[in-house]
Amino acid sequence: MPKKYDYIIVGAGTAGCVLANRLSADPNNEVLLLEAGGKDNYFWIDIPVGYLYTIANPRTDWCYEIEPDPGLNGRTIGYARGRVLGGCSSINAMIYMRGQQSDFDYWASLGNRGWSWNDVLPVFKKSEDYQHGGDEFHGSGGELRVEERRVNWEILDAWRDAAEECGIPKIEEFNRGDNFGNAYFQMNQKRGSRWSASKAYLRSVESRPNLTVLTNTHVEKIALKEGANKLMADGIHARIESEASQLFTAKKEILLAAGSIGSPQILQLSGIGSGKLLSEKGINTNLNLEGVGENLHDHLQVRSVYKVDNTVTLNQRANSFFGKLAMGMEYFLFKTGPLTMPPSQLGAFAKSDEEQTSANIEWHVQPLSLDKFGDPLHSYNAITPSVCNLRPSSRGHVRIKSNDPQDSPAISPNYLSSPDDEAVAVNGLKFTRRIMAADALKKFNPIELKPGSEIQSYEQLLDAARNLGTTIFHPVGTCKMGGDEMAVVNDRLQVHGVDKLRVIDASIMPRITSGNTNAPTVMIAEKGAQFILKGESLT
Repeated sequence: MPKKYDYIIVGAGTAGCVLANRLSADPNNEVLLLEAGGKDNYFWIDIPVGYLYTIANPRTDWCYEIEPDPGLNGRTIGYARGRVLGGCSSINAMIYMRGQQSDFDYWASLGNRGWSWNDVLPVFKKSEDYQHGGDEFHGSGGELRVEERRVNWEILDAWRDAAEECGIPKIEEFNRGDNFGNAYFQMNQKRGSRWSASKAYLRSVESRPNLTVLTNTHVEKIALKEGANKLMADGIHARIESEASQLFTAKKEILLAAGSIGSPQILQLSGIGSGKLLSEKGINTNLNLEGVGENLHDHLQVRSVYKVDNTVTLNQRANSFFGKLAMGMEYFLFKTGPLTMPPSQLGAFAKSDEEQTSANIEWHVQPLSLDKFGDPLHSYNAITPSVCNLRPSSRGHVRIKSNDPQDSPAISPNYLSSPDDEAVAVNGLKFTRRIMAADALKKFNPIELKPGSEIQSYEQLLDAARNLGTTIFHPVGTCKMGGDEMAVVNDRLQVHGVDKLRVIDASIMPRITSGNTNAPTVMIAEKGAQFILKGESLT
């Protein structure tokens, strides 16, 4: 096995799979893809409802936990990150959501050239294989399959009617630039099976002779040397399973695609980051780059639970032997039914108050209820209309705990640490109550179990949000793009102050997109590959 490559990609998650596909398309490029997790051959990955068995499973999930968070009343919560080929796209909710036009126009307004909505829409379309064919907003023939749901629930249809009663109109779909309205989510599935980034981008090309994929390979740090005017990334120190550490050399570039937790961790272990932090952890500072690991933010969801009557939810079907049998038969015979469903099938976007310039809250409505993922479904019929703040102003960080690459970093999102985020959480709970009280849902006699109808004052609702709030697993921003003092990469995704090193994953987002983050991560990787192949550079 050669130890010198043109490109070394660190992380075979969503972004890494895209990069491996695009860069190895040129047979003259020798590409190495390194993945710390294993292969994506676990039975439950392909079955959409298998997220119940892949999240919090150390075979497929890094099983991180955040530090005790004051904004969550001192609670710590699980922070799932994919530990297999395909990364989070192998364990996530499969929701295809681009965000809104204003998200990308905001990125561009910061001076990031080529990142406006009009710039990125063609990139989204390029990667897409839309079930209904190509049009003004969609692409066909791309690698990433996008399909409609394959199961229906009476209670979700009624919830759509209730949302419309409350001023959130029914729309055909999201992803056209303005998501205000309510619609069923479209998903990265193909005929009822999960369509991960590994399936979409990697499997069809992994036999290319110029592409080497190594799993169970833990990156320790980046090898750096002095260049003509600045530091230069020369290679990667990595350990394959229990073997001794090896040095893999990159002739052209090293591409960090380890995600919003892994990428800043690797930079810090390599001596790139806050000099104060690195000194505390016994690491020599090669480059004092204060923004590495900072600017962490995420979508915090507040999960209300309502017991319902006169209808059937997944709770009833999954808690019955015959219900389970019927669901299994339907899936394996027809690839339809509840086993095809992500956690949430129905979504809605609205403003939490009239001062917002565009929709800033999103509901994920689930025809089920449980205390937390990994726990059994409740014995009674219930639904979970979960609401999240799409543009949080709270900021946290990811910081290494030691100089040991095997140590998980400290993850501190600092949820609900700003007055604005507190107000959005309270208004979101109040808006959810208005929808649940609408005429369209009266026949189902909804009873609020969480937070409970006795919770009424602003202070009580805020405390309930702190007790109920949990992540939707959308961490971004820890290697943000820009030109300010806290930016880590420029608008061509090159690390400031280091030659031959880019970060290409969700960590480069200056501000989180208004919705689920997997589709924007695909877009970021597509653009990153274009920059590399076209030789676009600011250095």
